Amino acid sequence: MLFAQSMAIGLFIAVPVGPIGMLCIQRSLTRGFRAGFATGLGAACADAVYGLLGALGVAGVAAALPALNVALKIGGGLFLVWLAWGIAREAPPTPAAVRETPRSGIARDFLTTFALTLSNPMTILSFIGIFAAIDPMAGADDGPHWPAVSLMVGGVLVGSAAWWLCLSTATAALRKAVPVRWMRAFSRLSALVVAAFGCVQMVSGASRLLQ
Repeated sequence: MLFAQSMAIGLFIAVPVGPIGMLCIQRSLTRGFRAGFATGLGAACADAVYGLLGALGVAGVAAALPALNVALKIGGGLFLVWLAWGIAREAPPTPAAVRETPRSGIARDFLTTFALTLSNPMTILSFIGIFAAIDPMAGADDGPHWPAVSLMVGGVLVGSAAWWLCLSTATAALRKAVPVRWMRAFSRLSALVVAAFGCVQMVSGASRLLQ
């Protein structure tokens, strides 16, 4: 039951369309399933890390440090703008050139979204609130209840990864059917949306510095 609940948590945290979702769709369209799934899997692994921190209660320490939140917001915003610049410069392949991404590119796709998801302090706050209701530490007065924690972290990882698998599979299946001009238009739209998320995050972080 705990594993199923945690899977649902991982799934519903991953589903809302944000910068990671836009990156997953854009990379699946332009570079294939492996690039898209690696992008989503990076976010899923970061969710699992935050799930572990939330389950252990360590997350409260980071949440209580305003300076850390400000640094994460501004740093994450800059990272998003940099990614948007890369998307805008990347030319979608022609149908004759459609091929899967090399493994070196897949590792980069994974690491960029892993770092980007870790830079979002709202993710860790979400896990604190959700896991507080489930209470994986119930009955564990002498320390963390590791079997329960393992089930929760594993469930979050599986649930989040399942969403990214579905999204990248469905998007990659449309690659050859989507006209190149639509790919270019979507790449530009993705760049604008991701850059907008980055700017909003930087403004939010800067505003906290002025308070």
